[in-house]
Amino acid sequence: MYRTKTCGELRISDVGQVVTLAGWVQRTRKMGGMTFVDLRDRYGITQLVFNAETNASLCEQSNHLGREFVIQVTGEVSERSSKNSKIPTGDIEIIVSELNVLNSSEVPPFTIEDESDGGDDIRMKYRYLDLRRNAVRKNLELRHKMTMEVRRYLDGKGFLEVETPMLIGSTPEGARDFVVPSRMNPGCFYALPQSPQTLKQLLMVAGFDRYFQIVKCFRDEDLRADRQPEFTQIDCEMSFVEQDDVINLFEGMAKHLFKELRGVELTEPFLRMPWEEAMRRFGSDKPDMRFGMEFVELMDILKGHGFSVFDEAEYIGGICAEGAASYTRKQIDQLTDWVKRPQIGAKGLVYARVQDDGTVKSSVDKFYSQDVLQQMKEKFGAKPGDLILILSGADTMKTRKQLCELRLEMGNRLGLRDKNKFALLWVVDFPMFEWSEEEGRLMAMHHPFTHPKDEDIPLLDTDPAAVRADAYDMVCNGIEVGGGSIRIHDSKLQAKMFEILGFTPEKAKEQFGFLMNAFKYGAPPHGGLAYGLDRWVSIFAGLDSIRDCIAFPKNNSGRDVMLDAPAALDQKQLDELNLIVDIKE
Repeated sequence: MYRTKTCGELRISDVGQVVTLAGWVQRTRKMGGMTFVDLRDRYGITQLVFNAETNASLCEQSNHLGREFVIQVTGEVSERSSKNSKIPTGDIEIIVSELNVLNSSEVPPFTIEDESDGGDDIRMKYRYLDLRRNAVRKNLELRHKMTMEVRRYLDGKGFLEVETPMLIGSTPEGARDFVVPSRMNPGCFYALPQSPQTLKQLLMVAGFDRYFQIVKCFRDEDLRADRQPEFTQIDCEMSFVEQDDVINLFEGMAKHLFKELRGVELTEPFLRMPWEEAMRRFGSDKPDMRFGMEFVELMDILKGHGFSVFDEAEYIGGICAEGAASYTRKQIDQLTDWVKRPQIGAKGLVYARVQDDGTVKSSVDKFYSQDVLQQMKEKFGAKPGDLILILSGADTMKTRKQLCELRLEMGNRLGLRDKNKFALLWVVDFPMFEWSEEEGRLMAMHHPFTHPKDEDIPLLDTDPAAVRADAYDMVCNGIEVGGGSIRIHDSKLQAKMFEILGFTPEKAKEQFGFLMNAFKYGAPPHGGLAYGLDRWVSIFAGLDSIRDCIAFPKNNSGRDVMLDAPAALDQKQLDELNLIVDIKE
């Protein structure tokens, strides 16, 4: 056998045993006539001891071991004279009697340590080395445990795990598809699924009642910290349910995961907040509820006093940062520059400090009397020592989003976004549609299979923009971790939805005729939800990005720098697929 024990399991009770270990050399240290080697595998680190007095040739052999050499050793477990309380095996060491080098190693391009000296690019290129680091490996172990707990929970609730195909037809309504040319059907293409949406609905028509799948999904869209071109969903669907049934079951799953994986007991029902309220109070459909700084609208107080920036604005709103009146003018100027960045897009920032005596000192003092500033202070409920920050603009929605970014930035600067604190809520009652300037028409905010709220169905004919959806998103710490809806199960209502979205009957039949036909054969009421597995793991691991909880992620350009993908095909492959590449400048 290559090993009788792993590098993480030996304890003081094992002293006297002769064991064989195998793993990678973490580091070596020579002290006089002795050489100490830290041997690492997935399970931990064990110290090895080579003694020149008892075996000079073996000790000499150990002096040639380099970092990341793969070795096998046999020796006796001994109690350490200098114990290391920082590792579980720190009470023991192995007095080596046999050494076998299984494979040598070049010097790695970065240190295989918790705190590595490798930057993102080099670690991505050598991801197989990066995965040897404890920090990254622990994230993948957490991911494994989460998938096991998900399966255990859903199995206990009567769900069946069903695989759906990876090669499907393209559905351009939504994000861009990744497409796959078909060699056997020249000129035709598959698409990789953005989600198994229509397929899981067909499983409900088929009577499966409760389905789930931990499934890869693909979207050809611009990347950011919480987005990859391929990602993993915990995809679920249920028959004979209403919105509360779905929310209650999957709120239960979230609580189960927190308890089993983080030891956090969440006993209270999660807050439910209508979309309109979330946008009004926080400027976001995924508000971070770990801290306050709720928006206060100020049009009634600050308009009409001769300050043209406010007098001409459609929206004036602000936040109150408790205890931040000590901010210097330099810090406020930095904040002003921050909100004026192109990513935020604000034109400026107005501030007001609440002084120790209760008076308000503002950057626009010359336009406003102390009485008006006191009215503003009272509306915020501000106290001495607080700092009020105000934005305005000609577009209410756009300005609220800018104020949302400012709120989150102040939350970061004031240390209010603790990664070990969790605030969860459901955002409900989303608009059914949103207007697309690019398309010049209404688009489905979620997807075209979402059921409108029953009381709003009459508005589909008169005011579709006012229709609300039976849709719901779960938000944790300002991150959307999942979302879903009750689905349309009536072919006539589905046809109406396609009509509003600008589909001709022929186009709707071409793209979704299989689903509408299925609805004619007794489709049950159904709904579902999909959680983002990558996002859940990143939150539980306290990460800012989902990349380090994915074994082989892409970079911000959607490239796998380790595999050098995507890459051009050779001409023979292109000919087999009947493809001609014509790159537009």
